Amino acid sequence: MAVIHRTTLTPTKLELLTSWLPAQPWYRGKGRQPELARTGGFRLDDPEGEVGIEVMAVTDTSGDQPVTYQVPFSYRGAPIAGADQALIGTTEHGVLGQRWVYDGTRDPVLVAQLLALIVGEAEPQMQSTSDTPDPSVTGWFAETGATAAIASTTVSDDPSGTDILVETAEGRRLTIHINRVLQPGQDTEGQALGHVTADAPLLDGTTARTAFAVVHAHP
Repeated sequence: MAVIHRTTLTPTKLELLTSWLPAQPWYRGKGRQPELARTGGFRLDDPEGEVGIEVMAVTDTSGDQPVTYQVPFSYRGAPIAGADQALIGTTEHGVLGQRWVYDGTRDPVLVAQLLALIVGEAEPQMQSTSDTPDPSVTGWFAETGATAAIASTTVSDDPSGTDILVETAEGRRLTIHINRVLQPGQDTEGQALGHVTADAPLLDGTTARTAFAVVHAHP
């Protein structure tokens, strides 16, 4: 189970995101510097205990209306070979030392655990408390007996979000769509094969159930 260290992170995750977000095709505040606050999220455990996995919701208040984005992070003690384009930045952790912070949609460990959550093989964890499941986060898959073993992934971004094309070890091809802009109450689409839902913030300070990820069969 993941251990949450109460220590410093320099630069912070929000500082890294402030530089990284404006270059993303799904960022709505073109031409503006984000003003970010963490407003939700959860963690997943790496079965090998090597990679930190966090799905973070951050709200940008730089525009006329707040916009909440979803950023899946992975944290590693060494860089991923050939994944420079996925690097959000590096940071110094007060306990673990230098950490490489990646856009987790392009980290095979995070994608495998996200699919495991969807098919019921992984348990979501509280974002800021060690060894504590988060029952507010739910994964669902329409078929029984599916496994999370992945043979390959291909990732693409556009203004609507991020699509992860997954080929499973069984030869199935699935698209996991990551809703980068979280719209509270966003549904999971009637024809979806699976989804991840969690709470996202409303303007009045409350939360609403929202689709963080939606799975479809890839043609």
